[in-house]
Amino acid sequence: MKKIYTIIIATSVSSLMFQSCRKDVLDKQSLTTLTATQAYGDSVSATLALNYVYQANQPGWAGNDGSATSIIANYGPGSMTEENISQPLNPILAGSVTTETVGDLGSSNSATNNYGRIRTINLFISEMATANFDTGTKTRMIGQCLFWRAYRYFALVKIYGGVPLVLTPLPIVGDAAKLAGDYPRATTTETFNQIVSDLNTAIADLPIGWPNIGDYGRITKGAAQAFLGRVLLTWASPQFNTNNDMTRWQTAYDANTTAIATLSAHGYGLYPKEDVTMWTTEGGAAGGVPVNPEAVLVTEYNTSSDAVLGNNTTYTQGNVPAYLGGKGGNNPTWDEVQAFPMADGKAPGISTKYPYDPQHFFDNRDPRFYQTIAYNGCNWPLEGNSTYRLWTYFYYSNTAGTKNSSTEATSAQTGFYCRKAVDPSLAAANIANSGTDWQEIRYAEVLLNQAECAAEIGNTAIAYSDLIAIRQRAGIEAGTDGMYGLTAGMSGDALINAIMFERQIEFAYEGKRYWDLRRRKLLESTLNGKERQGVTIQLVADGSGTDYLLPTRDLAATASLDDVYSTYFTVTPKTIDTQPISYQTADYFFGIQSAAIQNDPKLLQNNTWGGTFDPTK
Repeated sequence: MKKIYTIIIATSVSSLMFQSCRKDVLDKQSLTTLTATQAYGDSVSATLALNYVYQANQPGWAGNDGSATSIIANYGPGSMTEENISQPLNPILAGSVTTETVGDLGSSNSATNNYGRIRTINLFISEMATANFDTGTKTRMIGQCLFWRAYRYFALVKIYGGVPLVLTPLPIVGDAAKLAGDYPRATTTETFNQIVSDLNTAIADLPIGWPNIGDYGRITKGAAQAFLGRVLLTWASPQFNTNNDMTRWQTAYDANTTAIATLSAHGYGLYPKEDVTMWTTEGGAAGGVPVNPEAVLVTEYNTSSDAVLGNNTTYTQGNVPAYLGGKGGNNPTWDEVQAFPMADGKAPGISTKYPYDPQHFFDNRDPRFYQTIAYNGCNWPLEGNSTYRLWTYFYYSNTAGTKNSSTEATSAQTGFYCRKAVDPSLAAANIANSGTDWQEIRYAEVLLNQAECAAEIGNTAIAYSDLIAIRQRAGIEAGTDGMYGLTAGMSGDALINAIMFERQIEFAYEGKRYWDLRRRKLLESTLNGKERQGVTIQLVADGSGTDYLLPTRDLAATASLDDVYSTYFTVTPKTIDTQPISYQTADYFFGIQSAAIQNDPKLLQNNTWGGTFDPTK
């Protein structure tokens, strides 16, 4: 791609060396005036350059891949499915996507788009060839950069199919640069092969664990293997595997099985319980073993708001209600609330042990429900208050019962909030500067990746074993058959559907649902025609024109929230979307913007958008 990119390298004003992922030192001063010799001439300065590669590529919360042009991140992956709502519908949900809608390929000179970031990585790898320090250190540095190059190309291939493979830093000025930048698209097969090649080299050269505790968050062998498992799972999925080539599924199964073996041998595994501490337990221990066994691939954050040293996240602020100092914009839908199983693992309406009653939707649910959904009357420890209760109901504020008011100054659009991973200890003053780490790959994902591949190749024993492990950790009841609510004897599509459902619940609000439906080509069948819902929880009128429940509600809810709902509330679904979701079939591979094609005439448009390039080949 013919672009001119500015390479920015982070350095520290307080120390000669720091780790890109450390929570205490994350300086971002530009070193654009340094020569290559100064920037890469020794291991200390090269570490600074490598740290910038991390800062430029590490994904943020919900898997935001760090690219300024990432359209899914900009719209919010949760709002692309039934998890969350966004009004009005974005062009993808509304079915109005054109070739000009998605610009992730990049058509401008920018260090922050995908190819700008790839050029930074390629420059680092190139400079390591002549760097004057020990080979082992250089090899490990290159391995980390190869991982991030694979990560960046994977972000592109799952959007478009095959893309130009730029593997060396291109000339940046003059006619030679213009000609060198005219790259044709590699086939999708070639693009995946390059991603796999980079990852395999990285896996061979990376340590199982980084012995320095300060290096926690750097890519390990196990993290690279887990990401390879995700890549190969995607390559084997229906979006790309149009003929259902079983060798792809076997290769993906083998990769995920290898990742599990490496990770489990070095202290990784399922976190003992699924609650907020699964997210707030952070850092490394001696010998490179993680304190949190669940955290396979991590982006670290701190709580500083300093312009230089700060690297905080607004995730908590985005979830906490506005009247408590947050923004309260992550509102689960009624659709997602009802999707969670009952305590015995059976679906609502299917469980005979726990009949489902929409008026008491919170009763006897999968324990993950209570760690994910904040609902009217629930105990939700926030801002150091362990007994805090959330109230989202409406009440009539005049005696005629014609004026309705909310208990919240700014009410949740759906009546619910997402409480997943919201640190209950953060004071109100610190809500905007959360330091909770993002876990891009959890150990649970590696298990479910393996389960899906196992189901596809007919290894139902492994698929069931992985599903049971996830449900057992979640706290679902084992049942007399020890199946944790799973139907015995499933295979084929039935087993795949069970795994996809488990992913929906386990990874709710982690940004994975859209990508799962996309690679399985289930967006249309799952979401089209849906108008997402919330609920209105209404206080029964007593003629007073006041919120008469306010003085006693906390005490009453502590005694019996069921009685409070039975006596005082009605629960009424309401439609939030103003039009049905309408995914286009062509959206499984987006079109390339005309500006990018004009900039590089060798780019061919996808055949789903009137071109000749087949993104499935």
